[in-house]
Amino acid sequence: MGVKFQGAKSIPTTFLATGISTTASGWFARTPPFKWLGFLGEKRYFDERQFVADVLRLQFIYKASGFLEVKVDTAVVRKTDQVTVTFKITEGPPVVVQSLRLTGIQPVPQKSQLTNRLPLEVGKPFNRFKMAASVDTIVRRLRNRGYPAVNVYKSFQMDSVKRIADVTFEVQPGPRSTIGTIRVDGTSPIDTSFVRRMVPARTGRLFSQDELFISQRNLYRTELFQFSSVGIDSAHYQPTDSVVPLLVRIREGRLHRVRGGLGYATTDCFRGAAAWRARNFSGGGRIFEISGRASKIGVGTPLDGGLDQSLCSQLRKDPIGSSKLNYDLTLSLEQPGFLEPLSTLTYSAFLDRRSEFQVYLREEIGGSVNIRREGLRRIPVSLSYKVSYGNTQASSANFCAFFSACTAEDIGLLSQKRFLGTVTAAISLPRANSVLDPTKGYVLSTEGTVSSRFIGSSSLTEFFKVIGDGAWYAELARDIVLSWHLRAGAIFAPRVAFTSASVNFIPPDERFYAGGPNDVRGYQRNELGPLVYVVQSEDTDSASVVDQAKNGPNAARFSATGGNMLVVGNVELRVPSPIFSQRMRLAAFMDAGTVFERGNTNAPSTLRFTPGVGLRFATPLGPARLDVAYNGYPPQPGALYQSFRNGDLKKIADNFSRGQRSNLTFQFAIGQPF
Repeated sequence: MGVKFQGAKSIPTTFLATGISTTASGWFARTPPFKWLGFLGEKRYFDERQFVADVLRLQFIYKASGFLEVKVDTAVVRKTDQVTVTFKITEGPPVVVQSLRLTGIQPVPQKSQLTNRLPLEVGKPFNRFKMAASVDTIVRRLRNRGYPAVNVYKSFQMDSVKRIADVTFEVQPGPRSTIGTIRVDGTSPIDTSFVRRMVPARTGRLFSQDELFISQRNLYRTELFQFSSVGIDSAHYQPTDSVVPLLVRIREGRLHRVRGGLGYATTDCFRGAAAWRARNFSGGGRIFEISGRASKIGVGTPLDGGLDQSLCSQLRKDPIGSSKLNYDLTLSLEQPGFLEPLSTLTYSAFLDRRSEFQVYLREEIGGSVNIRREGLRRIPVSLSYKVSYGNTQASSANFCAFFSACTAEDIGLLSQKRFLGTVTAAISLPRANSVLDPTKGYVLSTEGTVSSRFIGSSSLTEFFKVIGDGAWYAELARDIVLSWHLRAGAIFAPRVAFTSASVNFIPPDERFYAGGPNDVRGYQRNELGPLVYVVQSEDTDSASVVDQAKNGPNAARFSATGGNMLVVGNVELRVPSPIFSQRMRLAAFMDAGTVFERGNTNAPSTLRFTPGVGLRFATPLGPARLDVAYNGYPPQPGALYQSFRNGDLKKIADNFSRGQRSNLTFQFAIGQPF
């Protein structure tokens, strides 16, 4: 029922628990009222022999950690068929490292850095685990400084009476070596010159073990090879040599690939995607790809099957983009090893129609150039330029409420086709242990986008946008994960003069929106933040517009207007399920967020909190999850507009909101929310 460590101060109890056999049963198997059910949670049984051996194991851990006088006693509390054990530890004073010397490092440059921040430290307990780790650290540091044949031998003198230890690391660095010839094995039809170009290690450069690892990873990243290995050519190398030959072994993968997929989503209806990729296209390791996707199949013309009346009824709430098929056709050419091994240049041309639920429909044609580099520390940095020609359609009330464009003339002006040129710079720091289901580490990223007439944009689409995102993951105990996430952004734009006013115009497709399965889950997609309501003039009696807009078949439709400021935060705790614990998890979360319009008193900042619970089921594509969030706030108020046949709008009310909705919001998605 429980395993406790009493008196453990110098060594984390989590480390002690992993070193012994006796383990507590699962949380559900030992917590009322779940344990009374009898079938929930994993039950672990008490083994007398292993329990006795655990005392010796704990003594070994402590003595190897420098506590030679440690004493371990035990207490066992028995209740019918339940046992709780306590290990009572008296650590005693540790043996302390009095001195730490490195010998044989006279020829090594910057010798002081070899001992900087070693696991074993002077003045700390004489820990033999850390002593072995220090040897590995010294070897790695020297191999990265040009000493491939280094050997390090450890020795120590310990006075158990005075409780001190003197540690010596005898270093035999061998000759400082440079890289010699680079031999490539297994390259047809891919040219060996391309393989050498993708290897950061170069003939004449100082030997570095980390550089060999990076070279190997760089070859894998090209997607041209099923297997790659970069190491010392041992058949032509002696430890006394000052020149190190390298051997690159590769096995090429298939040069052509076809992939496709079908899916369904509540705001996309049926969707499909297909792509054909040619690797080593016209030589030089280039990758050429033709890809396409389509969504709203069965709803949007020309593939309308009337599914908006059945499977895709959610799209009836979207008057902007639901009646048109969304598509994308992209041709791209990728050149790995552009200018240097760690950079990739990609050209692309595209034809695109996409929509955001109840917000906008964007149609454009254009092209982009992107250069991406992932350096030695695995920090991806990218810079891209994109230019397109197209237009964005949105609710007329959006333009009227926040851009003071309330006439058909101004709305038509904003909906015209025009050029948009953007430069985007992005950097990320991925340090999580998994892409699909992280449990440890963190992922940080930031991105900035500028649109200006000097890089090809129209004067009506100039802006600067910056977004920062961070997610952290901590494993509190076995399979119990606490994660938290923060995302914030801001958009700035110059003032634009319209017929009725001068405002800071930001295109609807570049604004911030929130609500949905991946941010504030208490709101449906794009439902959090500023919004407006629109009622058609032919659907209502002018004498009772507000009453008819609230309920009934002619109720007003809401349309998110977005904002120029965004803040979203999430905290989530994931624990194993009492049944199918290997495949299923339970989650509890708290989401908070706001989207608002800086400088607009009609769209103030209001932070919303929505708690909830969820279920996660492991799949090869990532966790499939069902979340239920509680939203205790009243429906979001907004301006109510009446739309006329000539395209003009008339404001009917300022703080209009529709009837009360359910306090529970259900979200289904694939993959963790962050």
